[in-house]
Amino acid sequence: MSRATRVATRIAFFVAGIGTAAWAPLVPYAGQRVGADAGLLGLLLLCLGIGSLVTMPLSGALAARFGCRRVITVAGVAICAILPLLAVTASLPTLAASLLAFGAAVGAIDIAINVQAVIVERADGRALMSGFHGMFSVGGIAGSGGVGLLLWAGATPLAATLAVGVVILLLLAVAGRHLLPTGGAGGAPSLALPRGIVLLIGALCFIAFLAEGAMLDWSAVFLTTLRSVPAAQAGVGYALFAAAMTAGRLGGDRLVQALGGRRVLLGGAGCAACGLTLAVAVPSAPAALGGFLLVGAGAANIVPVLYSGLGRQRVMAPNLAVAGVTTLGYAGILAGPALIGGIARWAGLSTAFLVVAAMLLVVAANCRVAGQPAAASRPAGAGGRHQ
Repeated sequence: MSRATRVATRIAFFVAGIGTAAWAPLVPYAGQRVGADAGLLGLLLLCLGIGSLVTMPLSGALAARFGCRRVITVAGVAICAILPLLAVTASLPTLAASLLAFGAAVGAIDIAINVQAVIVERADGRALMSGFHGMFSVGGIAGSGGVGLLLWAGATPLAATLAVGVVILLLLAVAGRHLLPTGGAGGAPSLALPRGIVLLIGALCFIAFLAEGAMLDWSAVFLTTLRSVPAAQAGVGYALFAAAMTAGRLGGDRLVQALGGRRVLLGGAGCAACGLTLAVAVPSAPAALGGFLLVGAGAANIVPVLYSGLGRQRVMAPNLAVAGVTTLGYAGILAGPALIGGIARWAGLSTAFLVVAAMLLVVAANCRVAGQPAAASRPAGAGGRHQ
């Protein structure tokens, strides 16, 4: 695979990160315009997740039929078009519909970039997935941070989203011709349920995404309620987690190349589990912050290594496998807050974190199966022919 294609893939991940994260600073503004309280705002945000979950199973088939290039481009342009609507709409039904459409575009580009990444990495014959996902993290920092800075400088939400749209369109124009015109097995079925090793990888991704969601939604709550950290400073926990994850992914390809995917998966899941255990077991704020840093460093390469496994398996076509696994993983993000909240209400937030740590040990225990080479996988049947 050419260097231009590898660079274009990194740009596509960066674009997806920018477009997805640009919405985060706009949430309070959107809630104020439609007069939504916390409960209603939570339901509105669920529309974004529903839009993604509906689109993700279909996007693998779209990538196979139209190619990664077209799906990434169309979804990227759609994000550019929808973001300004999210910045100005004052109607509750319009905001809900816009969030559904935004979620659909985010889900489509997420599947397409990962299908492209699986094909590029397999063709190149060396670890590339962590670097690709690292660029998504960098894009997320650029998207949320850039919009936040523009708003802080006095720009209107509309102006900020238009600026993001210009950046995305320019990046797509640069990368577009080097993105893959294909996207999987054209003769594969449009939809297929994950099975075999693909189902296992999807279940492990569910756990990994759930752990990431736990940090996003509950790290600040943990620090304020159990470690007496002032609310104004509690965000530093997630910031440390995100910084460690981004750094870990940017250097992850060399790590995987040196140690192998199985060891990285084993060590990473174990490190993340130890981080959560440290945060719970040692009753001090510095220990909790150190634990969250370990969670970010350990979790950084779990999902990239699992996605690399999709390029080696022969049970399902890669486009369908990526769609199925991403859908299961994203379900972990959506289910995570409710699951952890339910456990916390019943047994406390510390216990909920320990449950997540135990689930991460399940990922570690399955490192050999998830890292199984293609030769050990059963050939695909007629319903799941590989490219």
